[in-house]
Amino acid sequence: MSSDLDTVFAALADPTRRAILTMLLEDDMAVTDVADPFEMSLAAISKHLTILTRAGLIAQEKRGRVKWCKLQPDALRSASVWMQGFGQFEPVNLDAFERFLATELGSDTAETRE
Repeated sequence: MSSDLDTVFAALADPTRRAILTMLLEDDMAVTDVADPFEMSLAAISKHLTILTRAGLIAQEKRGRVKWCKLQPDALRSASVWMQGFGQFEPVNLDAFERFLATELGSDTAETRE
């Protein structure tokens, strides 16, 4: 499972690939349509799609002469289960933390920030 998680997280580490996944949430898309909003070559987009496919996050299929991409949401299941293990911790409230620091360290901390 660790190797699968590594592959999924490595694929998700790139902002272009995350943007592609977001686009595919709407509907299946042809590769050329996926590439359209990005300022990079079709070959570069194709490499991103290959990484997403290897991670199991998307599937690609040929329909006639057009290659289509489809989101595979189940591939995120193991990553989601792993991340839920961290759900036991409360999210950090940065405003409250800043107020705590200001109180504990004096007003110098708040003045230094400004």
